[in-house]
Amino acid sequence: MATSARRTRIARRRVARVRASGSDLTATEWGAILGAWKARCAYCHADGVALQKDCVLAISRGGRYTVDNVVPACRSCNASKCNEEVVSWLRRRRLDESGFMLRWALISRALRDPDLV
Repeated sequence: MATSARRTRIARRRVARVRASGSDLTATEWGAILGAWKARCAYCHADGVALQKDCVLAISRGGRYTVDNVVPACRSCNASKCNEEVVSWLRRRRLDESGFMLRWALISRALRDPDLV
């Protein structure tokens, strides 16, 4: 188990990576994302659970907290995915890969420019 000092160091590094990534997700945008996904986990569709912001392309792989890259995820899916590439993770978990990718593309497009949809 990680010591308290180690956890603190890891948390500080993560905060620094997020700041350096150019992330710009606002609370209003997060609310719109939750609404678009009907307050369900984007991966397993869990309903009535606490949802976390998950970057489809992880921060450690060059992703950012933006409308195009963030989806709501239950704690289980978020922890399981970690910083893994989303397609291979969905296949490994035997989740609906094509369904997720289609929904993610449509929702991202609608959130970026509602007039296009």
